[in-house]
Amino acid sequence: MTELQTTGAGAPTAQAAAAPPPDDHHSKRWLILAVIGLAQLMIVLDTTIVNIALPDAQKALGFSNGDRQWIVTGYSLAFGSLLLFFGRVSDLIGRRAMFLIGLVAFAGASALGGAAPNFEILVAARALQGVAGAMLAPAALSLLSTTFTEAKERATAYAVFGGIAGSGAAIGMLLGGVLTEYVNWRWTLFVNVAISVVAIAGAAALIPRHARQADRPTLDIPGTLLVSAGLFGIVYGFANAESHAWSAPSTWGFLAGGVILLAVFTWWQTRATHPLLPLRVVLERNRGGSFLAMFITGAGMFGVFLFLNYYLQQILRYSPVMTGVAFLPMVAALMVTASISTTKLYPRFGAKPLVFIGMLMAGAGMAWLTGISATSGYAANVLGPVLVVGVGMGMIFAPGMNAATSGIEARDAGVASATVNTAQQVGGSIGTALLNSLATSALAKYLVGKDAANPMVQADAAIHSYVVAFWWAAAIFVVGAVVCGLILKAGKPDPADPDAAPAVHM
Repeated sequence: MTELQTTGAGAPTAQAAAAPPPDDHHSKRWLILAVIGLAQLMIVLDTTIVNIALPDAQKALGFSNGDRQWIVTGYSLAFGSLLLFFGRVSDLIGRRAMFLIGLVAFAGASALGGAAPNFEILVAARALQGVAGAMLAPAALSLLSTTFTEAKERATAYAVFGGIAGSGAAIGMLLGGVLTEYVNWRWTLFVNVAISVVAIAGAAALIPRHARQADRPTLDIPGTLLVSAGLFGIVYGFANAESHAWSAPSTWGFLAGGVILLAVFTWWQTRATHPLLPLRVVLERNRGGSFLAMFITGAGMFGVFLFLNYYLQQILRYSPVMTGVAFLPMVAALMVTASISTTKLYPRFGAKPLVFIGMLMAGAGMAWLTGISATSGYAANVLGPVLVVGVGMGMIFAPGMNAATSGIEARDAGVASATVNTAQQVGGSIGTALLNSLATSALAKYLVGKDAANPMVQADAAIHSYVVAFWWAAAIFVVGAVVCGLILKAGKPDPADPDAAPAVHM
């Protein structure tokens, strides 16, 4: 029995009995943010860090051009299809435990990949990295929402986290270029072991243990199987479209199957006693709009990373390192804007105007990039557009993440955080495959009736395909601005309570 403090007359003091124990970890919350941010950086940069190393890895292990895509797809398949599952498991076993398990698993998978003697082991390691990332991502975001509860500090924390989420892919390209050019391609994988060890030590020392909730949900096995298989089908179908026709059964069959499974999953969530993704999580307007914003931004922003990377290396002949450096202004613009948006603008205006304007700016930056040519210079034709895109994405990421996880019940924190990451990851996979397919088709049409063996014609055709992709990416952002502008609620959040907009109970 708990011993109560008594007054001089011996009666228990109710206030003393109810007073919570001092939180020794509150003063370390910014160090906890550093640990969470380090894990998030590792997750996001791993979507691109290996890309620049692929030519060297292919030469060392001797796999074909057709097999090359699976080094990238293996990660996104496992990551995108298991996020919701591990988000709910995080709610069941505890966010701290899931975070530590994910870090250990990521370190092990990265070590395996770095030492891979053949193509098969490398793909398996990348898939295991995706599994570990799916453990880490929802736990990291839900830990952030429970560590920072005061409105102003929470805004700052989300600004940092959103900046990392938005810029990690570009940082991965820079780091991948440096490691590949000056060390060895294997270090694009080994570097995660060092990051994981630091994060494990920090998490074990700083993140507090919390008592399990008495009303914690049980795992929805049918829902887990349905959504994991559905997301796998969609991500695989779009990934397969990069190397096969859209009419191929391996493309449309998986896409159709994935959509059907997700429809059945949605129906099941209205029937399940303990649903994997309670519809109250997604049907609250601000939260649902924020999930959609992350999906659209993921689909559109890969147009910058993928095709601008090709343009800089293949047309302007930049080295891998210089290509990474070329993205740094966008990273800086994104992080500064994310900080200003969440600390100054989000508390005053809410997420709606920031997301709307941010998407329009990102679309304008993409449209500006369509002016590139074989004789373009970085300062005159690339720097301005990437700065505008960086500002736009900074206005979307951090406020969107904040709105997506505000007002969520503790029992749903993990699955809400997982849905944010799932939206961005699936959006990125779909956007990459769709834009790549459109660019490839534009390239083929441009070459009809021309001398395809002429290097100048090849360069012009490649540039034309990039321009087509940039126009489509711009259109994605403009449509996103309209849709999210209609869905997100106007008005600022309660300055005293970041969780002032509770989820709707179904």
